[in-house]
Amino acid sequence: MPELLSIRPMVRDDLEAVVAIERRAFSHPWSRKLYEDALSSYQCHVLEQQGRHLGHVVMQYIFDEAHLLNIVVAVEQQGRGLGRRLLEFALEQARQRSSVSCFLEVRESNRAAYALYERYGFNEIDRRRNYYPTTEGHEDALVMVCTLADEWMLIQG
Repeated sequence: MPELLSIRPMVRDDLEAVVAIERRAFSHPWSRKLYEDALSSYQCHVLEQQGRHLGHVVMQYIFDEAHLLNIVVAVEQQGRGLGRRLLEFALEQARQRSSVSCFLEVRESNRAAYALYERYGFNEIDRRRNYYPTTEGHEDALVMVCTLADEWMLIQG
């Protein structure tokens, strides 16, 4: 039987589950306050299966640019392709909004995420030194971009 996964807009009632997943997934998670602010400023979606929260994604749109601000899959659900599903959803949303490119930052140590982004056409374009806090200090963020313009131009043309 196929998995019944759905992606829907995040609402305030999701925040307890969202923050719980963040705390298990990251040493320095986003706070509940940050998510409260994100709900009114950004596009936030949750991935669920039969009402169970499995992950979420937060996108920002500035003119014709999309910015992937956060993408998280529950630790116990990782390795099932759910990050890929969320990323595909986020990129499709960006295309529907006529975004020409999508930017993101990823921890230098997060090789699995880096490889996923590369598979979807993201290229490393910059480095932000000491961007992310760690238990030992800080680590660099790698800035990546994916060009959506070619597909967007085909749709428009």
